[in-house]
Amino acid sequence: MAIMATLVRRRLPIRTLIWNRRPSFSLRRIFSSPAAAAGEQERGIEKILVANRGEIACRIMRTAQRLGIRTVAVYSDADSSSLHVKSADEAVRIGPPPARASYLNASAIIEAALRTGAQAVHPGYGFLSESADFAQLCETEGLIFIGPPASAIRDMGDKSASKRIMGAAGVPLVPGYHGDNQDANLLKLEAEKIGYPILIKPTHGGGGKGMRIVQGPDEFIEAFLGAQREAAASFGINTILLEKYITQPRHVEVQVFGDKHGNVIHLNERDCSVQRRHQKIIEEAPAPNVTHEFRSHLGKAAVSAAKAVGYYSAGTVEFIMDTISGEFYFMEMNTRLQVEHPVTELIVGQDLVEWQIHVANGGHLPLNQEQVPLNGHSFEARIYAENVPKGFLPATGTLHHYRPVPVSSTVRVETGVEEGDTVSMHYDPMIAKLVVWGENRYAALGKLKNCLHNFQVAGLPTNIAFLNTLSDHWAFEKGLVETHYIEHFKSDLFPDELPKEMYVVAMHSATVVAACICEVEKITSRETIPSDNPLLSLWYSHTPFRMHHNAKRLIELEWDKELIGSFEEILKLVITYQPDGSYLVETEGGDSPGLEVKVMHVGNRDYRVDVNGLQTDVALAIYLKERNKHFEVWHGKHHHHFRQSAKLHQSSDNELEHKTDFQTSHPKGSVLAPMAGLVVKVLLQNGAFVEEGQPILVLEAMKMEHVVKSPRAGYLNDLQVSAGQQVFDTTVLFNIKDKQG
Repeated sequence: MAIMATLVRRRLPIRTLIWNRRPSFSLRRIFSSPAAAAGEQERGIEKILVANRGEIACRIMRTAQRLGIRTVAVYSDADSSSLHVKSADEAVRIGPPPARASYLNASAIIEAALRTGAQAVHPGYGFLSESADFAQLCETEGLIFIGPPASAIRDMGDKSASKRIMGAAGVPLVPGYHGDNQDANLLKLEAEKIGYPILIKPTHGGGGKGMRIVQGPDEFIEAFLGAQREAAASFGINTILLEKYITQPRHVEVQVFGDKHGNVIHLNERDCSVQRRHQKIIEEAPAPNVTHEFRSHLGKAAVSAAKAVGYYSAGTVEFIMDTISGEFYFMEMNTRLQVEHPVTELIVGQDLVEWQIHVANGGHLPLNQEQVPLNGHSFEARIYAENVPKGFLPATGTLHHYRPVPVSSTVRVETGVEEGDTVSMHYDPMIAKLVVWGENRYAALGKLKNCLHNFQVAGLPTNIAFLNTLSDHWAFEKGLVETHYIEHFKSDLFPDELPKEMYVVAMHSATVVAACICEVEKITSRETIPSDNPLLSLWYSHTPFRMHHNAKRLIELEWDKELIGSFEEILKLVITYQPDGSYLVETEGGDSPGLEVKVMHVGNRDYRVDVNGLQTDVALAIYLKERNKHFEVWHGKHHHHFRQSAKLHQSSDNELEHKTDFQTSHPKGSVLAPMAGLVVKVLLQNGAFVEEGQPILVLEAMKMEHVVKSPRAGYLNDLQVSAGQQVFDTTVLFNIKDKQG
């Protein structure tokens, strides 16, 4: 039955492209390129429905609108005011927040396309982008599917079938089991034949969801069942395949492109080896430390793979490269536009979405293989809302402050959010993709580091600080990457203790924040107190003031040293207001001399701060969260997060008072939800004795399963949740007690 859809019609100005082309090799305008010069007649798509959300929907719309093509957005109730909805010419509601009821609802999307008169549907990536049934449904309904043929999606979407096809085409394969029989015990026997370690993978989907590495037979059944559940939740299909697990692999993939006339080319390769939870976080093109000969063999194998299934449009052939033997093996083919396609665009100077539209219209590829350039080097860093120290768990929350770096001809920011938006538990936690280009890898990496230092997000945990650390690591600088990179360099990337200089920098940041707090209050006072009577203004302002005395105040700031919302360090600062408008900031009880700080507000959230004669630019985000005032400050290469833990009371000389204004506590032994999500399964009941590390329940968030385990041995008590219940990262799940009852 057709769903009811609310059509929101907008006449919005076409948004300016957030990235520009490099002047040295401008993007080719496809519709006036070799295809048009050859006299091809375009069918002329005039309106495209984008069957996706977030940054990829916004990115597709930018190209479509640049080409004069109108766009239609679809949205769930959670996305009614999101950026991709605002960016489209029209928008249609397709259902409630869960993806199954909205972005995976093929009939609702088709109805929206027909209702708005769209001639074509672009699926983006994720959701229905690799659904052969959806591609076929579009064709049946007379809509152009901007992607490959349904047959190719079906062949390559089934990883077992794809490996059989690739083997027949002469593409090298990893040893494994790709059969239809899904009996757990039979697959366990197959795993023993292949030899451990084994990689369990869903036969459909991607993004690392449902993947499990199994070291031995004792782990197999539990891992197999967990992979099936996650695959079913993410892709609607729970079939599994097995592969020999290569212990030191690189993930190298090739961008291929075909047209409906049988032409297929590759656009060089990308390295996507640096991953967490089997998902990419930094990609680069071309791959570092590979020879021209290897690149040629890789590209030819990718083209053979695409031709074997009659492929057209954008696709990616992914390979595992064994860093020990130097051999490469076919892993899978993604029959869609990839998340990391911008790095390829920057080294070849082409717009791949424009190519997709052109090919969907029946046009020939605008370049042949010999004409494909390889210019410079490009990196993409995926900026996620996630809690890095807790195993990169996805995070939710509000973007109280969001200031990406300025874009230019060599810097792109692909995003689908704005300041004030909420990162929801229902969808992928990506905030933005930062993409940079340089004349060589060294130049591109320098630009990446600089942009990461200046990319500002406040209000929820992100992986920006981790990306800074990773990109500055010596092995990454040398291009010595492989898929276990983070694990191998764990001690470097996650030191047990912060360097002592970090505490010094944090205290400096706290000093700057304290002075800025005082200055903000001065500004607020001047704006809210009548200025026609200076004496009245003085006495009614919030600034501490006593005749013939230097006013002082105590400010306590709690330091979130890991930028994850965990406040363990308390910094106590004594602020003395000086006659010239500056501040003397001292550590309470400290022996070191105070710092003289001058603050000049230069606009919005920006300040010029002078600390003992050294001036620097500072950005300060101030927001309320859980009734507490938060401060996040950026200066130089540093970003720190503080929470104000005391109400501020003005006083004279040494009369300093403070009062704590927040109190958050839970019973001893309480275990909180590590992330916002849905309880999928509760494994035990109240009163059960559990060992340390024993699984208690399973959470699902953003299509990823997370097993919550007991932090210690004891008795399970106060289990307050059940399967199907939604929880937040402040929800108490259960309690572990020493005694029963």
